[in-house]
Amino acid sequence: MADKPPYVTGYGGITKALNKIQEAATPPRFTQDFLATKLGLQGGSSKPIIPFLKRTGFLGSDGVPTDLYKRFRNPSQRGNAATEALKKGYTSLYEINEYVHDATDKDLKGVVVQATGLEADSAAARSIVGSFKALKAFATFGGADAEREDIDGEDNGKEKDKDESEKDLNKAVTSAHGRSFGLSYTINLNLPATSDIAVFDAIFRSIKEHLLK
Repeated sequence: MADKPPYVTGYGGITKALNKIQEAATPPRFTQDFLATKLGLQGGSSKPIIPFLKRTGFLGSDGVPTDLYKRFRNPSQRGNAATEALKKGYTSLYEINEYVHDATDKDLKGVVVQATGLEADSAAARSIVGSFKALKAFATFGGADAEREDIDGEDNGKEKDKDESEKDLNKAVTSAHGRSFGLSYTINLNLPATSDIAVFDAIFRSIKEHLLK
């Protein structure tokens, strides 16, 4: 099996294991006991899970969880970590088609057959295809996780600026309606040279009516 891409005959176990890994605490070593007791995957069909996780980079050769394993448990990095694991475990497929993750089932099987020399209808070929797809379901491509974070961060910043602007505007409107502006002004008057008191009365009455309301 070493010369073939990694696979698990019961590849549904890959999906279960990766889902459980997200929930369970990272163990010092990933053992069959951890797989059975903590992740609830028991029986002979689950034994190939650990070799699969090693070959895809989630575990070291000694069963110790890698940085990739830890990044996979981080929701914001999960998709990119799974993509890295997919490309690490299925290098031989990506050497044939760098976009094999976008291939149809038929084309994916064709790449598997080309890379391994297996018969198209063999159980091993079907298991490789199924295992590839099980891991691919967790992956994102084109840096989708990072782009999502950037977009979310940019939107959050815009929303924050918008909220602050609206708060400032509301304060200004409230101040205006409550006549609590800290605004002062100075009026300089050039009065005409006249001794007619009626002229001054008219000027100050106009100021009162139009400027001091």
